[in-house]
Parts: sequence; C-alpha cells; structure tokens
Amino acid sequence: MVRRIAGATRIPVPGGKVIDEYVGRVNTGDDQVSIAHMVAPAGWEEPAQTPEFTEYTLVLRGTVVVEHEGGTTEVHAGEAITTLPGEKIRYAAGPEGAEYVAVCLPAFSPDTVNRDE
Repeated sequence: MVRRIAGATRIPVPGGKVIDEYVGRVNTGDDQVSIAHMVAPAGWEEPAQTPEFTEYTLVLRGTVVVEHEGGTTEVHAGEAITTLPGEKIRYAAGPEGAEYVAVCLPAFSPDTVNRDE
C-alpha cells in the first residue's frame, strides 16, 4: 500500500539543532525505521551515546564529525557513514555546520539511544 507523508514533525532539541522527522515513531508511528532531516549549527555537539540501532547518515552540506572507539571520522557533503548498535559514538557539526539525513533501523527512540548524562 502506498502511503504519502505530507510533511515532517519538528522534534525540539537543545543546542540549535533542528530535527524534522518524516518517518518514525513521532511522525508516522513507524517503529521499524526512522528518516529525519537535520540541520546543526557550527559548534553543535551532543553527548556520547551507545545506541541499540544502526544509523545511516548522509551529509548534504557541511561536515558531521563522528567520534567513535576507533578515532574520529569527518563526514563531508556527498559522503555517508554507518554506525552500528552497541558502539559508543558522539556526533558534532564541523566549523560550517551540517545538514544531513539520518536513517535508523529500527526507528530512533530516546529509550534506545542510551546517551551519556
């Protein structure tokens, strides 16, 4: 069955980052996958997390910096990165900020992201 999604739900987060969820628990009730468009200002960063889901991130503009157990990876516009469940990671935006799309399998949930306090 085809299902048109007319728009996103904006999810409030601190630090100036904007999350518009198109598919996922909040906007469509899907728990198998989430798809969100995000815009993060220069200098934005979030606490480390150990998610219980796979995340695929496609950078559209700027740079997403991903700190992980193996080091730090800068993901630039036109590139993508995959992070796997159980690995401690931390996301930040590069000096020019970042615009990106994140796809999570299963869908993102505050209960399964396991952010550090």
